[in-house]
Amino acid sequence: MRALLVDRSLPGGLRVGEAPDPVPAPDQALVRVTATSLNHGEVKYGIAEAPEGTVLGWDAAGVVVQAPADGSGPAIGTPVVTLGDGGGWAELRAVHTAYIGVAPEHADLGAISTVPVAGATSLRALDRIGPSLGRRIMITGATGGVGRYAVQLAGMGGAHVTAVTGDPAAYGESLRTLGAHEVVSHPRDASGHYDGVLDLVGGGQLVDAFDMLGEGGTLVAVGHATRDGESFPDQALWGGPGRNDRSLATFHLMHFRGLGRDLTWLAGQVAQGTLDPQIFWRGPWEDVADAVSALLERRLHGKAVIEFG
Repeated sequence: MRALLVDRSLPGGLRVGEAPDPVPAPDQALVRVTATSLNHGEVKYGIAEAPEGTVLGWDAAGVVVQAPADGSGPAIGTPVVTLGDGGGWAELRAVHTAYIGVAPEHADLGAISTVPVAGATSLRALDRIGPSLGRRIMITGATGGVGRYAVQLAGMGGAHVTAVTGDPAAYGESLRTLGAHEVVSHPRDASGHYDGVLDLVGGGQLVDAFDMLGEGGTLVAVGHATRDGESFPDQALWGGPGRNDRSLATFHLMHFRGLGRDLTWLAGQVAQGTLDPQIFWRGPWEDVADAVSALLERRLHGKAVIEFG
């Protein structure tokens, strides 16, 4: 099969080449991939750290060509969206049925391919905070793929949403269109206290965002874009009036159960137009170096979709 292989001698660190067809386990479906969406983490760190010739890729959408032998997954011909810790940047992908969502018939699978990491991470992070109706929720790193899904989902849940971005003048209008009520450049520029924070940045911004939590509030550390450590000043984690019972939560998406249900629901919302996948780059895999460059240079705020032809 053809695949995008790690090759750090080339611009973007990837080349189109041949790889062995995957052999699915009894609880895996074999999917012919139509499209994949790139995530900043796998592009920045995966390509740099993986052995040469590796097939990476967390997100992929396509059509089932071989149903799981144990009968646990969708039938042949079913359009699906899939999540895995690799293998998505190829014509064929073997994927466990727990990480498969069913897409609506005739849906745009390029748009659906943006759902797994960005959409499911946002959904699970908001679920960890709790009911959104009437709550105040802050989202840092809001212009990225995860952030844009999170702004929409929090707004759909009835929250007052504050989006944090390094350039409110450039991105404020688009974030407000997605559902943000307030757009600021730093957590400390926001007013009041928050019931929940989705932090996609890490480092000092996470520390400052935690300080914005009110009583009973939860910060979910979703991403670590800065790769800086977090150093909390003295008394930052103390309780007290208005600061009692605050919590900081972390998770790894692939360790959750029931993701297939999440992926199915999210795919339906994208297909209906209720959720906007915010695709800012879309093209064939021969042009993947352009997409990788745009992501690494932070010129692309949103999702990049690679289509397999």
